[in-house]
Amino acid sequence: MHEASTPLAADATRPTDLDEDSGLRPGAARREVAQQFASVVSDIASGALEFPLPGSGRTSQRFAALRAVAQRDLCLARLVEGHVDATAILTELGGTAPGPAERWGVWAAEPPGEGVTATRTEAGWRLEGLKQYCSGAHSCTHALVTATADDGRRLFAISTGGPECHPVPGTWQAIGMAGSDTPDVRITDLPAVPVGGVEAYVRRPGFQHGGIGVAACWYGGALAVTEPLRSAAHRAPDPHTDAHLGAVDMKLHAAGALLEQAAAEIDQDPLDRGGAARLRSLRVRAFIEEACSAALSHVGRATGAGPLCRDLRHARNVADLSIYLRQHHAEHNLAELGGLVARPEDNR
Repeated sequence: MHEASTPLAADATRPTDLDEDSGLRPGAARREVAQQFASVVSDIASGALEFPLPGSGRTSQRFAALRAVAQRDLCLARLVEGHVDATAILTELGGTAPGPAERWGVWAAEPPGEGVTATRTEAGWRLEGLKQYCSGAHSCTHALVTATADDGRRLFAISTGGPECHPVPGTWQAIGMAGSDTPDVRITDLPAVPVGGVEAYVRRPGFQHGGIGVAACWYGGALAVTEPLRSAAHRAPDPHTDAHLGAVDMKLHAAGALLEQAAAEIDQDPLDRGGAARLRSLRVRAFIEEACSAALSHVGRATGAGPLCRDLRHARNVADLSIYLRQHHAEHNLAELGGLVARPEDNR
């Protein structure tokens, strides 16, 4: 794989400084990650850190940069991925690019529940309702939000700083990914600016490209999780430890190669004229989810409880990756993949 030509690449595996007992407290983790998020966004705005747009001819560099952030901290990667995804979405759908001091999220989860509705008024669009799983709820200055209007599902740009938009206390109790700050957000008569038309958010090819960017974050998280196994194999050669490391290396090497191939294919057909984007996204995400899950299992079996109980950074990495991987919809996505393979005409 190509190394990311960014300052984070050389710093990818350095642990974040943590208080001895605060690292797993959701409030402390949230504040820690928010500070890092602001710093990374500042570096992006200044040009010190670059995430090329998907399909720009440098998609491999984008995925490598996401991997590097994730290898450093998965919660940070969740927020950074949202910010750079929002930038790509706004570019693709003709929205206004983020300002240099703005931190954006993409709040598009739509699980069962109340949801958000959009109403067109004489004064413009207004949003109302409850949006679940809003990463960066306390640290994002702006967000792209999906909502249901009379004519269908739409995407809107909002400012998060006013009383019309506030996180709901107690709705993000996670230990894993605690620092991603992903509670529900209550939206009340919130002014909003439409971005694209009905269903434009999910119909654009970039929706599929962005899903592979999330998988690049999973991959970076898995690389971080394997560090105790690599260290154990280096310190005390043992055939069983080596076998676990070999199994992990095989799968993660293949995952990295698959990301490189996907990046090249995206750059060859960024507008998806060939109709392969959904099939590619399903394949890549499923394989990388499986490789990351295997890494979690092999590392745990090889190293035992010691690193989980005595190494706070590793414990966080394992907990974070276990949660983040659940953005893959498991058998639901595999069933869709199988259907597309069995009936290729459905992919047109």
